[in-house]
Amino acid sequence: MVEIRLRWFECSAVCILVLNLVLQLTAAVSAELFFKPFNVSYDHRALIIDGKRRMLISAGIHYPRATPQMWPDIIDKAKEGGADVVQSYTFWDLHEPVKGQYNFEGRNDIVKFVKLVGSRGLYFHLRIGPYVCAEWNFGGFPVWLRDIPGIEFRTDNAPFKEEMQRYVKKMVDLMKQEMLFSWQGGPIILLQVENEYGNFESQYGQKGKDYVNWAARMALGLGAGVPWVMCRQTDAPENIIDTCNGFYCDGFRPNSYNKPAFWTEDWNGWYTTWGETIPHRPVEDNAFAVARFFQRGGSFHNYYMYFGGTNFGRTSGGPFIITSYDYDAPIDEYGLLSQPKWGHLKDLHAAIKLCEPALVAVDTSPKYLKLGPKQEAHIYNKVVQTEHLNSRQSGNEIICAAFLANIDDHNDATVTFRGREYTLPAWSVSILPDCKNVAFNTAKVGAQISLKIPDSGLPYFSNTTGNAHLLLHKEVSYLSKSWMTLNEPIGAWGVNNFTVQGILEHLNVTKDTSDYLWYITRVHISEEDMAYLEANAMPVLFIDKMRDVARIFVNGQLAGSKVGKWVGVAQPVNLVEGSNEIAILSETVGLQNYAAFMEKDGAGFKGKIKLTGLKSGEMDLSKLLWTYQVGLKGEFMKLYNPDRLEMADWLDLSPNTSPSVFTWYKTYFDTPSGIEPVAVNLGCMGKGQAWVNGHNIGRYWSLVAPKKGCQETCDYRGAYDHDRCATNCGKPTQSWYHIPRSWLKTSNNLLVLFEETGGNPLEISIKLHRTTTLCSQVSESHHPPLSTSHPQGKRSIHLKAPEMHLKCDNNHIISDIIFASYGTPRGSCQKFSQGHCHAHNSFAVVSEACQGKNSCTISVSNSAFGSDPCRGVTKALAVEARCVASPNAGFSDL
Repeated sequence: MVEIRLRWFECSAVCILVLNLVLQLTAAVSAELFFKPFNVSYDHRALIIDGKRRMLISAGIHYPRATPQMWPDIIDKAKEGGADVVQSYTFWDLHEPVKGQYNFEGRNDIVKFVKLVGSRGLYFHLRIGPYVCAEWNFGGFPVWLRDIPGIEFRTDNAPFKEEMQRYVKKMVDLMKQEMLFSWQGGPIILLQVENEYGNFESQYGQKGKDYVNWAARMALGLGAGVPWVMCRQTDAPENIIDTCNGFYCDGFRPNSYNKPAFWTEDWNGWYTTWGETIPHRPVEDNAFAVARFFQRGGSFHNYYMYFGGTNFGRTSGGPFIITSYDYDAPIDEYGLLSQPKWGHLKDLHAAIKLCEPALVAVDTSPKYLKLGPKQEAHIYNKVVQTEHLNSRQSGNEIICAAFLANIDDHNDATVTFRGREYTLPAWSVSILPDCKNVAFNTAKVGAQISLKIPDSGLPYFSNTTGNAHLLLHKEVSYLSKSWMTLNEPIGAWGVNNFTVQGILEHLNVTKDTSDYLWYITRVHISEEDMAYLEANAMPVLFIDKMRDVARIFVNGQLAGSKVGKWVGVAQPVNLVEGSNEIAILSETVGLQNYAAFMEKDGAGFKGKIKLTGLKSGEMDLSKLLWTYQVGLKGEFMKLYNPDRLEMADWLDLSPNTSPSVFTWYKTYFDTPSGIEPVAVNLGCMGKGQAWVNGHNIGRYWSLVAPKKGCQETCDYRGAYDHDRCATNCGKPTQSWYHIPRSWLKTSNNLLVLFEETGGNPLEISIKLHRTTTLCSQVSESHHPPLSTSHPQGKRSIHLKAPEMHLKCDNNHIISDIIFASYGTPRGSCQKFSQGHCHAHNSFAVVSEACQGKNSCTISVSNSAFGSDPCRGVTKALAVEARCVASPNAGFSDL
């Protein structure tokens, strides 16, 4: 607070005006404070916030992968799930699309995003990079960067360091200006420079080591006032915290005793590529990894991703990474909870928080006990001085927390710890916040399962059969029967094309302003050549290397296509006597996002392009004159823009028209009523891009995943990798695409498609994405609900029975109970059946507790059901319920 002392009798009218302005400014600044200003530091054990060590759970959320209208709900769900921190990269290519011209509007409004996080009482970890990887186009680098003379990325290179420092300083200064650092009352407690550089450093030799040291000095010299980290950087300088990324980080130790153990990326899922299966990481394994990290001394943990979101437009990297970035995250691509992952991890976080007083109090390593061949305990135990509430007397108290782990990936085990027996399922950790009572076991999932429609290409991870999918196709809602169409020219179409000799590199020409670049040349076939061709095999067009997609047209007709990353092409072509136009369309499907020497990677073609099979022998087309045309005519005309539609001669699409290549389609549709997220099914189309009301909702491509490689049941036990527990075999990798509601109007929404390979737009459908079915099964052997701790960290002894919690999406209610049985129910979600033991009032009890409500809680106990249906048997409650929109729910603001 600025203190101003003036003698009022000496103050002129100007002085009074200045004083009023200062007071108004001071009030405005104070209103922006999200916290009382505090310092952040660290020691060997943990991050120290306002003088206190903290055990922190962080949620990875990337602001441009959602809309600003979605941000508040996503942040709230992360906080409800137990997050203390939100983590995000910054995206240089979005913020500086043209050198010196910055964009912080809309989905790029990082300041607004950070302030929203702070307003919810959460901290922020800002990963400036500026290289981010993130399965993002070009790893987050703006493509104009590669055009700077003499530049080499991510090494001791003066042009690159100059640009990198300018951007990092821009971001730090922006956060300072907006008062967003902790010492200013803002939420930012951590920063990051570089990203996983240690994976490539050796390829740069000594210049790589020098670059790391320079990046550290540069970052620290910006005066941000909070700690900096470098992930996967084992040679990070002493005043930069090196951190771990991976599926497991419990064995990670930083490169100095003076640094705490941080896990900046816990890969709780994996990204998906076109034509491949969809990775799924079981929540039991994810929880096991997190518990092991804190068990063995970790203190800061971040989920990558907690919300994955959508690669709108052309932002996906790769190549070949799909538009959905759901990442099997606790919050799905549309912003809805993914259950049981969100709920099980929420319970884990609550258990860890109950252990926090003991975890931060122990200054050295925890006590280790071997409990069996593959069973072990880590105990955090310390005598602390306390002050009694009703007196000024102080005393000593023992605080204690323990983690009991069974790292056997096949066999359960019973162990004895402090005179008590504990049963540990295989590949699990039990958490004892008081060193006596188990608050949580990573393998015992009591959270509900949520089944959603439509099937967004990210299947239900509950091992259900096709019954769940019947909900999707029960009432097919085709988008429109009234479509208009327009053909895209093959080859050169505009005045901005040019002709030069030889083959130019794709990105040098397009500057990544479009996925598409035409290469056009002409070949003359003489009468003698034609006679030779008729008597022999067809000529073949060879391309030494190409990426990502090449489509070869001869005289306006498609001869063939090739997909791959730097693969060869051998395409037979049909030539005619005289002049033949050869037009090759080079397409990118996301630029490289993870590699060394990225500035050299490029796109398009490498080596020679030649024609074989002629009487005169091989013809080197690389030496001919080639005409280059960047992009599509429809792109140039912005046919997707509602204000530009009249610039083209659209024709009505006949229902009998055969699917055609290189075609634009458009139609109008009304927004489905309700508040649920909206999805469009483009599985009937081939490959292209889609726009709604001028917004690019992303690339679409209906490639089908291999039929083999998926498992009917997924065994979570044992070390996970991204190809384990694969799903979606034999189905299109992605069919459903997210249309954010904030991009929609109540009616007359414009949908425009550019289709490359052929498809039937008349079969496109649109649906609401929502949870329709809830399932849960909770046993008497599950742990009772976690009780809250008082300020000294004590935890009450369990007095309650386990509970089942059911919850529909917001503004939805439980309309029907499909199945309910307290006793010994059999089966799994959507296949439940009664066992030999069943409480006959099960349905009535559950219906009374839940029907007509958004959420409900049922005690899994004999008292809840009035009697014991079968004495001496461990009982369970299994429920399947249906969710529908609440009749009192309003409509979203569009």
